[in-house]
Amino acid sequence: MADDLKRGLEGVLVAESELSSIDGDAGRLIYRGYTIEDLARNASYEEVLYLLWHGHLPNEDELVAFTDSMAAERAIDDEILETVEALAAADEEPMAALRTIVSHLSAYDPDADADPTDREANLRKGRRITAKMPTILAAFERARRGDAFVPPREDLDHAENFLYMLNDEEPDEVLAETFDQALVLHADHGLNASTFAAMVTSSTLSDLHASITSAIGTLSGSLHGGANQDVMEMLKEVDDSEMDPLDWVKTAIDEGRRVPGFGHRVYNVKDPRAKILGEKSEALGEAAGDLKWYEMSVTIEEYLHEEKGLAPNVDFYSASTYYQMGIPIDIYTPIFAMSRAGGWIAHVLEQYEDNRLIRPRSRYVGPEDQTFVPLEDR
Repeated sequence: MADDLKRGLEGVLVAESELSSIDGDAGRLIYRGYTIEDLARNASYEEVLYLLWHGHLPNEDELVAFTDSMAAERAIDDEILETVEALAAADEEPMAALRTIVSHLSAYDPDADADPTDREANLRKGRRITAKMPTILAAFERARRGDAFVPPREDLDHAENFLYMLNDEEPDEVLAETFDQALVLHADHGLNASTFAAMVTSSTLSDLHASITSAIGTLSGSLHGGANQDVMEMLKEVDDSEMDPLDWVKTAIDEGRRVPGFGHRVYNVKDPRAKILGEKSEALGEAAGDLKWYEMSVTIEEYLHEEKGLAPNVDFYSASTYYQMGIPIDIYTPIFAMSRAGGWIAHVLEQYEDNRLIRPRSRYVGPEDQTFVPLEDR
């Protein structure tokens, strides 16, 4: 057995997957062979879910049936809503609230007693979890600002329905399309930390709700899912300082500050998802007649690329995109989770198909040959 230490499991091959592939040198991301550019610009989030879960893009009949089945699962039980409102009243963090409620959903799932590896039951559970997460998040956000719950509608698509529940009005076509595209871009991304956490949990033959709860907990960490919030808070700091963005970023670097939204564990070039969201950020700014957030972002990107060789990741442009859509900053990461649930579920399904308990080992570096001293003599 090899004794080479790989901290963070970097570069260690632990699984085979048919779901997504990343070429970090070329800046290329594919879902089941389709480029992220093709999918983001041409496919809905529901189509991408179907692709990830079923292995192929749906035809029209399959898509209608799948979309209808998802929409039918959006409602949440009254007891779940009461818990959401209690967590909002307690000023719980949004990701912690989402983690708690997703775990709570298992108590009301008709397939709760199914065998953990039952694929059909897991597909039904996956539809329910994915369909209810937007309802949970919108309900939480409205509750904490004192607004009444807006029940989901079945006549809107996944992205439209979330924005409708959040704001109590139907989004216009541009906002709905932009949000749907953002969901597609975040749906899967190889064996990232939260996906791996879901796989580790499922490898023990725990159930789907436990696996997704593990993933949400992992995504809540600032090194994984919180960078988009950090980026927007940085951009607001730049704006509040009234400094030229170029001067601000130079000063920040001189002070040893880390600029969020740059660098990636896998990509060595610009994240392909950042390119697409950058276009959306610009388009939203043009539509609003105010390009300051986009232009500020471009200035920072160009400086860090030219001076430090750093490239932006998906979080860098998702921040200004969401902000211009009127989405509260501290629910950016829960929205990430809402989208990535599709990928987590797909990886758990894949793990169950050829399961082996994930059990790495560590090298012991503690003391040897200690002599036990009785309690009264210590």
